[in-house]
Amino acid sequence: MGKVIVSITMSLDGFVAGANISPEQPLGEGGIRLHDWMFDKKTDADEQVSSETMNNSGAVILGRRMYADAIDGPWEGVTPFKMPAFVLAHKVPAKVADGFTFVTDGMESAFKQAKAVAGDKNIWIGGGANIIQQYIKAGFVEELQVSIAPVLFGVGTRLFDHIGTNHIELANTRNIQTPQATHLRFHIF
Repeated sequence: MGKVIVSITMSLDGFVAGANISPEQPLGEGGIRLHDWMFDKKTDADEQVSSETMNNSGAVILGRRMYADAIDGPWEGVTPFKMPAFVLAHKVPAKVADGFTFVTDGMESAFKQAKAVAGDKNIWIGGGANIIQQYIKAGFVEELQVSIAPVLFGVGTRLFDHIGTNHIELANTRNIQTPQATHLRFHIF
């Protein structure tokens, strides 16, 4: 089996979404700014970081709100993932897009299902923040890949709230600097 990774973008002050998240603005007010490095202003180094996550992962786990707010919005009804996606939710919605499996019996079940299909590739904990926090707190995550966008939000959804009170030791294993993001990779001990 590969590693269990988190790969996400946040503002310099630690937010992965702006304020007032809605179906119309799944990343909150101004939140799309976090992803300039992936779309409009992408460099070769940015492309390398993005491609590594997609190409090295065999399954992705995400939360219901991330799915619900994006599937009919920016994803236009089609999965953006090149792998099976497992959505943690309390119930299965009436409409489920191809490529997504809803898991209603907890994070451990989602992990087992992702592990079964990922083979020797990574399991990517894709978000949102609440899902990432749960997997970090439970000790599942082995590697953090955090891209820091050069912007301060001040309000929104923080990435590292609610991960417990224990210190989590990290080893910095990579730094890539581009005009639109600083891409950091950490091994979790």
